[in-house]
Amino acid sequence: MSLVSELKQEAGGVAKVLRRCAGNLAAALAKLIRKPRIHLKQPWLWPPMKLGVAAAVAVAVFLFVQYFFDAAAITAARTLPRWIVSPFDWYTDFGKSGWFLWPIGLLFLALAALPPNLTPISQRVMVAVMVRVGFLFVAIGLPSLFTTLIKNVIGRARPFVGGVANPYLFDPFHWSPAYASLPSGHTTTAFAVLAAFGTLWPRARTILLIYALLIAVSRVVVTAHHPSDVLAGALVGIVGVMIVRRWFALRLLGFSVTPDGALQQFPGPSLRRIKAVARELLAQ
Repeated sequence: MSLVSELKQEAGGVAKVLRRCAGNLAAALAKLIRKPRIHLKQPWLWPPMKLGVAAAVAVAVFLFVQYFFDAAAITAARTLPRWIVSPFDWYTDFGKSGWFLWPIGLLFLALAALPPNLTPISQRVMVAVMVRVGFLFVAIGLPSLFTTLIKNVIGRARPFVGGVANPYLFDPFHWSPAYASLPSGHTTTAFAVLAAFGTLWPRARTILLIYALLIAVSRVVVTAHHPSDVLAGALVGIVGVMIVRRWFALRLLGFSVTPDGALQQFPGPSLRRIKAVARELLAQ
């Protein structure tokens, strides 16, 4: 076989993998945006009355923290010695969404590109894994995207942007990092990670909670956010995951909803099953 023929054959193989990947991605998106398979009288998280009370409580807590804690906390943080701030300055970068979205997204693409000639059991295992990986990507990415957009619309100044500790300095639609304090994007990501991964693996919630709380504290310690920004980010992250989880459940993607509105997670594939699929793939 000539070199040209070998290159053509290799290019054809790559094109085939790309077409398979694109087809699987399109099929996954179609399942995600399809009409709900479960129809409830109240498809949202809570009834309107309960939702309104929860929103009112959240606003009240935010205003309380803003009035009593914001200025005092960021002023105190500015006086901390460098040996305390430095570890938080390093750790706070792990609240960036890219640390999670890139690996999860690449894993989803790799799963979408796998060959289709697997046994029926192996195919079901791979579909179950893809649903869970897709849930993690959407549940972390959507709240982070929402925070990125809304913080620029709100236009709250970061600590000391005006030269003093003024948590009431706003310039809506400023579209500048200096006026993108509310809510905290790092905290949104951290608590979305806590809620999303904690949903699939409840035993990991303790370590995930420690991770999220340290990210939240770090944002205040490095004077990048006010405490109320962090509180709002945590709320957006958790509620965002709850909404995504319910969206998946109504479409029977990894979760389901009982007639009384309770959410149930479908059993995931065991590690033994996943290893069996991996051996089957390696044998091809």
